[in-house]
Amino acid sequence: MESPAVKTTNENDLRLEQALSWLQQLGLDLQSDLVPVAGDASFRRYFRLDIAGQSRVLMDAPPPAEDVRPFIDIDHRIRATGLLAPEIIHADILNGYLLLEDFGDDLYRDVLDENNSDIYFPGLFDVMKKMALDTDASKLPEFDTRSLRSDMDLFPDWYLGKHRNAVSIQNFAENWQAFCETIIESAREQPQCFIHRDFHSCNLLKTSSGDIGIIDFQDASKGPVSYDLISLLWDRYISWPRDRLESWIEEFRISLGLDIKPQQWLRYCDLMGLQRNFKIVGIFARIYYRDGKDGYIEMIPRFYEYLLGTLRRYPEFKQILDFLEQKKCAP
Repeated sequence: MESPAVKTTNENDLRLEQALSWLQQLGLDLQSDLVPVAGDASFRRYFRLDIAGQSRVLMDAPPPAEDVRPFIDIDHRIRATGLLAPEIIHADILNGYLLLEDFGDDLYRDVLDENNSDIYFPGLFDVMKKMALDTDASKLPEFDTRSLRSDMDLFPDWYLGKHRNAVSIQNFAENWQAFCETIIESAREQPQCFIHRDFHSCNLLKTSSGDIGIIDFQDASKGPVSYDLISLLWDRYISWPRDRLESWIEEFRISLGLDIKPQQWLRYCDLMGLQRNFKIVGIFARIYYRDGKDGYIEMIPRFYEYLLGTLRRYPEFKQILDFLEQKKCAP
């Protein structure tokens, strides 16, 4: 068949021409053009192609904005544990290209709903347990005090500072420091282990074998054991009733054999959820105002409600809650 080609419509497509040239230099039997696959919030792009009758995925991670080495490192760690991360078939580290195994398109975002959680959650919990207990976290970046605070400060910097820039944040700022210290102390008290950092339904796939494929793990760190659990439970596409959340939270504590009392563990998870969800609201605003991507701004209200719902359970956070409940602050 005629050699696949990529039409150059802008400067970025020069990278696709370079990628295609790299694949051809490897002597691969390309039998299709590059077909875009849904991307993410980063500068990475993904394309599906047929090579010798097998579907593969090309990751385009342009340097210096992106670096494929962390992805390769974490991929090896996850696969060494017996979990399913995509096989890296070829790598061009210098230019930021990876040719990957294709897990298909059956995201848990599309298969998980209120009626089948009892079917799918046990397998997801098994994956989280194996990552927490068995996956090597040595020499990974630590999700430390600085990282935790930097994530949280995305909220005042981008959501309040850009999306709600008419709001006076003086009173908020006066309480923000102490609030962040409480959240960070809670996170640092927990057992620290391998964490995916973005373990949710858009980064998990139901593969043709029925196994759970794990993707988008390049930011994995050594961090609080509750982090991946709350990432899964406070999801961007489905909101779970509080009683179910608490049941799963306790189930995971028992599954990991954590020597933490149930109420303390519940507090750890709630406060970890606050840390992550403040970050998410802030980062979705940043993606819109800094990067010009509008696909995430519409998701802010769900995470904002997560914040309010959790803050209402802790009287010690009343001042933060009162500020956020003002009409002028709402999404």
